[in-house]
Amino acid sequence: MLKRREFLRATLVTAGALVVPACGDPEIVNPLGAEPGRELADGSAYFPQSIASGDPRPGSVVLWARVQDGDEDLDLEVEVATDAEFTQRVALDAGQAKLKALARHDHCVKVKVRGLSAGTVYYYRFIYVKGGTAYVSRVGRTKTAPAEDDDVKVRFAYVSCQDYIGRFYNTYLALAEEELDFFVHLGDYVYETTGDPSFQSTSGRSVVFTDAAGAIALGEGENAYQAARSLSNYRELYKTYRSDANLQRVHERFPMIATWDDHEFSNDCYGATATYFDDREDETDVERRRAANQAWFEYQPVDYGDDVEQDPGASLPDDFRIYRDFAFGKHVHLVMTDLRSYRPDHLVPEGAFPGKVVLDQATLIEELEELPEFAMPYVDIETYEGGLYASVLKEAAEAAGYDAADVTGDISVLVINQIVAGVNEGLPEDMQIPLIDAAASASFDRGIAYVDLGKFSAHGAVGARYLAVKDTFELYAAFRYKETQGASEDVMGAEQEAWFLETMEGSKATWKIWGNEFCLLPLAVDLSPYAIPEQFKRRFTMNVDAWDGFPNKRNELLKRLVDVGGVVAITGDIHAFYAGTAGLAGDPSKKIVELVGGAVSSGAFRELLTSQVTGDPVLGSVPGAALLAAGIDDLLTSAETKVNPHLAHADSNAHGYVVVEASGEELVAEMRRIGAADALIDYSDKRGELEIGSKRFRTLRGESELYLHDRGAWKRWDPDTQTWI
Repeated sequence: MLKRREFLRATLVTAGALVVPACGDPEIVNPLGAEPGRELADGSAYFPQSIASGDPRPGSVVLWARVQDGDEDLDLEVEVATDAEFTQRVALDAGQAKLKALARHDHCVKVKVRGLSAGTVYYYRFIYVKGGTAYVSRVGRTKTAPAEDDDVKVRFAYVSCQDYIGRFYNTYLALAEEELDFFVHLGDYVYETTGDPSFQSTSGRSVVFTDAAGAIALGEGENAYQAARSLSNYRELYKTYRSDANLQRVHERFPMIATWDDHEFSNDCYGATATYFDDREDETDVERRRAANQAWFEYQPVDYGDDVEQDPGASLPDDFRIYRDFAFGKHVHLVMTDLRSYRPDHLVPEGAFPGKVVLDQATLIEELEELPEFAMPYVDIETYEGGLYASVLKEAAEAAGYDAADVTGDISVLVINQIVAGVNEGLPEDMQIPLIDAAASASFDRGIAYVDLGKFSAHGAVGARYLAVKDTFELYAAFRYKETQGASEDVMGAEQEAWFLETMEGSKATWKIWGNEFCLLPLAVDLSPYAIPEQFKRRFTMNVDAWDGFPNKRNELLKRLVDVGGVVAITGDIHAFYAGTAGLAGDPSKKIVELVGGAVSSGAFRELLTSQVTGDPVLGSVPGAALLAAGIDDLLTSAETKVNPHLAHADSNAHGYVVVEASGEELVAEMRRIGAADALIDYSDKRGELEIGSKRFRTLRGESELYLHDRGAWKRWDPDTQTWI
């Protein structure tokens, strides 16, 4: 593989760069249709994904198009103007205005226009010449960033999570009507599966892979579906998603700044490793990861070099990276991170045997100087009662899909009794194995097993990626963080983290806005007041695939960020609207504001949580669990349990987007809400029937408080009383 420098030099040779004089002659320099005999025609059919622009800077922007007409390399031209009618064209270098749409790049063309004026609206179009006729793409509108010393307001939107399968982009129908400088996409631009019944529709709009043999076959029978693996698969995802007229309209109106989350590669991934089989097999697939990255790079209007253009579809270098930052005048510095490429595996393995003790009594006393009240009794099954339980547990565990090699040594008494009780159901009374009673276990050593972290069943996401027991998980995470010297939570990787902190701390902008893929706010529920089995009367962390799974690294970063001032995190991923403050552990008054936007179209968090709970073999059997999931917002914001006093607003059953306006004095965010059920209806021809709600929040320069606009007045969130005052 080429190293980064070699890669950039190679792409500089093959990519067409447009050099535009800053004070170019406004007269037509390379007029469309100027060649003798060339006719003009609507070329929309040759540009099935339309056009797009992105990564705006004060003097440049990236333009993108894909042309479709057979399998050969195709010739294109590009034009830029300061008006939509192209009467005021910008002077382009005539040689570099002619482009090649190469078949090996799926006929994608991406070009960086430099030398533009800052803070200026431009129009652009691509031209495909065939048989003497110039077929013209739709006209795109873009805008460069203001100069870094310009004292101007900046207005942008951010979105995430746009599942296409069986759903419609009504969010984009509304977003296209906004007046914006740009929009940010925080990831899950595509979903790699063709209809996963656990969270996707199985009817309606669909994606079909031409290279079916190159895809990953998942599910069985009526629930069979595929996940992308080959480059062809990933390209077809983008081609299909970008065929949507509402998404095209937004790309034609505003430049985009994008990062990726997990579904651009694989659900809940870390690096090049997927999680479909929950530890039943090794899912690391570097070739698949490269295919996903290449398709993303080909189809997104992104740029990674300050002075050179990059060739879409070229072999990606070993140090290929997408984290980068953008300045928009004096007041906005947008810092985009990559929280998927470098992160480690989830702390709790999906295939972990629930009874395995991970923190024994000696370790707990050494770390804490005393046993926490939630430590539970355990025994060494090889020696206790002469090994009476060892063979039974190993046989039963292996039948349930666990690795028998993990069923040894210190095992939780709770799990021993659960398994033995199950075995006894199939045995006559005189052959049944005695349970370990409470009197006996009272004298046993106590520790923390995987079951105490919320790992209740074999090979599943619950307890590993979702719904972990908060107190025990955070204790175990702290132990592992210390033991591994931080490697267990190294989300960004050393190089990106150093860049991120240096960029944030060195910024002079009023607002340092972190384009953050997944939720920074702690999100937990306390089920102790409810009439459910005793085992579940605990505090549960909702999502340990997000920052809640890396609490020590989060706190380490926040210690630096709270001193920077003016830091605001904008977030997607969780398919819900949340607003609150992420504070230091032990000192929540030191905090930053986070504003979480709902999904464009993907299933709302309440819907997904309910499905997850009812589909889990253990949680699904808990009486009332589905009703509790349906009331997730009440659980999250409960003033009785006070588990999330920092969470000021929760709306887990909606889609939409967030519009931000930042000035030298305040940052205002308006959460545009569309009902969850509306994603299943196409409103393209009945825009007037689409209802959009709005909540308005702000934070002020020099502080980190959150305000809500309510009945004509601004009210501040008070975490002590969990009310707006």
